[in-house]
Amino acid sequence: MHSSVSADSIAARAQHAQQAELADRIARLTPEDGNHTTPVSKLFAYRASVPGPCIPSVYEPRLAFVAQGTKIVMLSGDTYRYDPLHFLVVSMPLPAASGVIDATPEKPYLALRLDIELDEISSLLRDVEPPPAPTQVDRGLYAARADAQLLDAVLRLMRLLDNPQDVPVLSASMKREIYYRVLTGDLGHRLRDLATSGTRSNRIARAVAQLREHYAQPLRIDELADSVHMSVSSLHHQFKAATSMSPLQFQKQMRLHEARRLMLMEGLEANTAAHRVGYESPSQFSREYKRLFGAPPRSDIGQVRASQAG
Repeated sequence: MHSSVSADSIAARAQHAQQAELADRIARLTPEDGNHTTPVSKLFAYRASVPGPCIPSVYEPRLAFVAQGTKIVMLSGDTYRYDPLHFLVVSMPLPAASGVIDATPEKPYLALRLDIELDEISSLLRDVEPPPAPTQVDRGLYAARADAQLLDAVLRLMRLLDNPQDVPVLSASMKREIYYRVLTGDLGHRLRDLATSGTRSNRIARAVAQLREHYAQPLRIDELADSVHMSVSSLHHQFKAATSMSPLQFQKQMRLHEARRLMLMEGLEANTAAHRVGYESPSQFSREYKRLFGAPPRSDIGQVRASQAG
């Protein structure tokens, strides 16, 4: 009993040391709040000194590792919390809302984001023992426990930044190890299912990709179902299991997010943006925009620009 407690205590101290080093390295990469690029392709560091409201955005496939603080992601009423003990996996593009809930100027929220390269996941699966055939489609966003082996792989990738000349040669293999640890770790079967051709999750991911690419076009659900070799009823059921929304709701959120981007980044007026993303009724667009973002288009864009200027 004593040896077991002692072993657990040693493991806990070692993991605490890993998290402390990771926090220190992220802090050095993030002199101010916000998202920061790193010399490693697809790897970003993030700092937030204060908590913030949950803000809607489209989450791209990614892994997110927290070294300090806590963040939540909300997907159609479901809340996912990730912190130094839990990392986030987003396996398909999903419209969600997220916000930091634990951060102070003295102890800011510090995290890493590694964008998932699904081609690399698929390649890696050829070397990983195949899991049992899945019986259901799982949600395309989840939080899983971060174990010592995964944290060690993340830390070694971060230490690589101390020697920039090594990054082009070694970073790809280190990212591959991180993917491997995720695939073989807690809940890793969800990511395996998604990247395995022919599974229900893979078919839903293909449907998501089509809706994302053709969001401005009228939705023909029978054609979408046929393109991924599913019945209409099965597509509806499995799509909701993976994304927490129907294909029509997903398309609507994609339209609204793209309209917001067009107004913010390209300076389009609301009516023009609405028409560009497939809306025929400006009043319907304004109502649905306010429901998602909390304010009508003009007010919301003004608030975002004011916050960016401040």
